[in-house]
Amino acid sequence: MSIDIARKILEASKQRARELRSPVSIAIVDAGGHLVLFERMMSPYGWATGNISIAKASTAVMFNQSTDAVAQWGAAIPGFASSLSEMTHGKFIMAAGGWPIRMGGATIGGIGVSGGNAPGRDDEIARAGLGALEAIAPAIPVAPPQQPQAAIPAAPPQQQQHSRPYMQPTPTYPSMTPSVSSPSLPLSAGGSSSTPPSNSGGGNQQNFPASTQNLVPEQPLREEYPFEDQPYTPFEDNRSGGKQ
Repeated sequence: MSIDIARKILEASKQRARELRSPVSIAIVDAGGHLVLFERMMSPYGWATGNISIAKASTAVMFNQSTDAVAQWGAAIPGFASSLSEMTHGKFIMAAGGWPIRMGGATIGGIGVSGGNAPGRDDEIARAGLGALEAIAPAIPVAPPQQPQAAIPAAPPQQQQHSRPYMQPTPTYPSMTPSVSSPSLPLSAGGSSSTPPSNSGGGNQQNFPASTQNLVPEQPLREEYPFEDQPYTPFEDNRSGGKQ
């Protein structure tokens, strides 16, 4: 809360107090309960009204409602007033005359008035200060009325079914072209491959590899025996017990 706003609230409350011929003490605190502005209209007297007005302003900020409302529901709780007053070091009281100060829907502080010479005077003087705040509060712009939108015709069921292509299933793997293996070519006596005659009649042609010189024909595997070419000689018994 700025000091300028606090002064305007204070002056409006003082003006109402003069009209009612009721000198009072007026206290204004910020949203944290810290004192911003204070004035005691009856200087020589009413020293107790100063602390009471500060307590009313702090209580209004503490509960974000008027002190009169706090007194109505707090009176039914045993020990509520004494315990809160002890915890807040005397900044809590249940008596009418305190109101939260709101601007733009947010609580920015509180006002407390004490010392009225008639019942309800404190509350009336405090509400007069809040009336001055409503005059200086910025107006909330009103949103222009929205034009009704034309109803969009619903698409037929068949069109809605194909309007979301990303929901269609997709194959997991891409299709691969099968490879065609070329037949083995017969080799000539010189080791070079013979080229098949080309079909110039426009029929189907088969593509063969360009170079087949290094191709070796498959030959059956043959087991090699190291003693195949040697004649078989049976062993002769040796009379002496050995073998030749």
